[in-house]
Amino acid sequence: MLETGTIGRYPGAGDYASYCRKVTSKWTSDGKAKGEGNKKNGNKYLVWAFSEAAERARRYDEQARAYYNRKARKSNFMVAHSALAHKLARAAYYLIRDQVPFMAEKLLAL
Repeated sequence: MLETGTIGRYPGAGDYASYCRKVTSKWTSDGKAKGEGNKKNGNKYLVWAFSEAAERARRYDEQARAYYNRKARKSNFMVAHSALAHKLARAAYYLIRDQVPFMAEKLLAL
């Protein structure tokens, strides 16, 4: 929460995930890449924290491991890792905004 600041400054969970560097930065036009975007915009500590949280969740939580494995089968392990971290960042946004306790069963509900 200290790195996030006031949660009201983010209009939605996607904006918060972007601040946490959990959203890709692509500039495209007509299917062609038109630059790198602003990859370093956001908080470097939050990207690290959510990356570590995703790794811990993958190792120790059965639902998170199943989600990770499903994503890894479709693409590769880094995309799966990033998708899990993005999901955790979105969950953190709602936890902070609504001031509710974390419920693991709601995080990866299928």
